Amino acid sequence: MQFRVLSAFIIFIGSYLPLALILAVQDISMSWWGKSFCDFSDIGNCLFNPFNSPYLSIIFIVVTCISVVVSNLSLKKISFPFDAQVESSKTIPNDIINYVFPYVVSFMGISYEAPEKLLGFTVFLLWMFAITYKSGQIIMNPLLLMFGWRLYEAKININGQSRDVRILKKGHLTPGNYKVQTIQDFYIAREN
Repeated sequence: MQFRVLSAFIIFIGSYLPLALILAVQDISMSWWGKSFCDFSDIGNCLFNPFNSPYLSIIFIVVTCISVVVSNLSLKKISFPFDAQVESSKTIPNDIINYVFPYVVSFMGISYEAPEKLLGFTVFLLWMFAITYKSGQIIMNPLLLMFGWRLYEAKININGQSRDVRILKKGHLTPGNYKVQTIQDFYIAREN
């Protein structure tokens, strides 16, 4: 099974929710932090918008939040047509290098106030998506760790054939029988 480009892009963008939050915090001027939020006796002067570029800040946060929710719902709706017996497994560290660069870049002058840098950063993210998608690594999403998904290297048996594979599973993967599905170069497993 191969991810459709839209599904893969949603999973990819969802992994950048922390970046959206970082950029949003950087979009709040320091003077705003010193002001009182709201005096209910003078509700007309309440400060509800802390952002210098509210549309971009809010859109990026909303898009990434929706992507996280859709990604989790999509993973729950996967069909698991294959039976597999896990003989042994060990957790492997999630390759987060693809996701580290944009976070580092966010502290190097990217802001919503500089459209040319933001456009360059968008091109960079699209390039990262293309590389991640074509290499079959889209499922190596560090945000999935926050929701209990773990990546394993496992020896499995499917239809009498033994294979060494990488498996993504919510929770622990112990020896036993599982239902599995292949997505790109990974297996996704759930309890039988």
